[in-house]
Amino acid sequence: FCTSAALASAEDWIGFRGGQHYGASDATNLPVEWNDQENIVWKQDLPGLGTSCPVLIGPRVYLTCYSGYAENAEQPGEQKNLVRHVVCLDRQTGSPIWQKEFPAKLPESDYRPGLDSMHGYASSTVASDGERLYLFFGVSGAYCLDLNGEVVWHKDLGDGKHGWGSAASPVVYGDVAVFNASIESRSLVGLDKLTGEELWRVPDIRDCWSTPTLVEAAGRTEVVLNVPNRLTAYNPETGEELWHCDGCPDGYLCPSVIADNGTVFVTGARKNTTIAVKAGGSGDVTESHVLWRADKGSNVCSLAKAGDYLYFLHDKNGVAACLNAETGDVMFEKRLRPRPGIIYASLTSADGKLYATSQEGATYVLEATPDELKQLAVNTFENDQTRTNASISVGDNRLFLRTDKAIYCIGKQ
Repeated sequence: FCTSAALASAEDWIGFRGGQHYGASDATNLPVEWNDQENIVWKQDLPGLGTSCPVLIGPRVYLTCYSGYAENAEQPGEQKNLVRHVVCLDRQTGSPIWQKEFPAKLPESDYRPGLDSMHGYASSTVASDGERLYLFFGVSGAYCLDLNGEVVWHKDLGDGKHGWGSAASPVVYGDVAVFNASIESRSLVGLDKLTGEELWRVPDIRDCWSTPTLVEAAGRTEVVLNVPNRLTAYNPETGEELWHCDGCPDGYLCPSVIADNGTVFVTGARKNTTIAVKAGGSGDVTESHVLWRADKGSNVCSLAKAGDYLYFLHDKNGVAACLNAETGDVMFEKRLRPRPGIIYASLTSADGKLYATSQEGATYVLEATPDELKQLAVNTFENDQTRTNASISVGDNRLFLRTDKAIYCIGKQ
């Protein structure tokens, strides 16, 4: 096994939806079409299922999986056999470097076909500061590992469970690792990234599966969280509330915030609302900083931004839509063809294209244009039709796509 630490570079993808958490990359010359043979740089089978996105740090790829329970809908097995895996691969070849196993803390949320079956027990994406890995396994707690897989610390964040499981990913700012433990303890928690010591805790965070997002505004960094009926920014070092406004109404929240040039964009909830808010305010900014509100949006998938436009997919009806980021005006709404089925993965924006992966394993490649929905390709694997929920990661002008069976490095050949 390699023992040297691999530091992050500009080509790295160091957390959920990348280092900026917005699902965007400046990569170029990315492929439009692929299949089992075409444009596959490498493929590596995985030791279990999972929804977490591949994380790219230096010469390595990291991701999580689960096995032993709920791998098969007809025979889910017993919770006592549930194990999480952390996998490290060589970024250029896909060859395994190391693998660690973590038996689950019990009881876990029970497997229920149609609910947990949609995303499983390894949904949270690894976060990194370039020197360590930060993991969240729900009731099994938060972990910090070094880049060689050795456990630095472990912290219990609560015993709460939900039929939909746990999904939020951590983020790292300075010396603080931030975890949305809404399901486990109804809280947002800041831990010392070196020791795991709790630094702060925000209570009453309910029904929220979204990942916190770091936003630069007004000369400071905010951590912004999308919760039902409310959008809130906190000081990531102290947990102090900085500002809040009325958010997406009616029900649970899954999509995460994105931001650009100090403006926060968020979507979600049953009414599928999308909101633009100027960050950097103080107190209740509903009247002063909310730029626009649209009655269009996504229930599960987070937004993507390309140029002056926002793009999103509806998780159930397969409709892709585009909004003007300045005004909230709808530019187009149109269903993907063939109809994609359920989509939980968020869009990835790169090279003038949008990459959308459906749960049934098809990746739709769209042109990032506000004029109309332009489908460039629909890509599938004949030999891998397993569940696919992870958003695509980008690095080295290549795409990194994981299914429940394998991870693929995709690039022009």
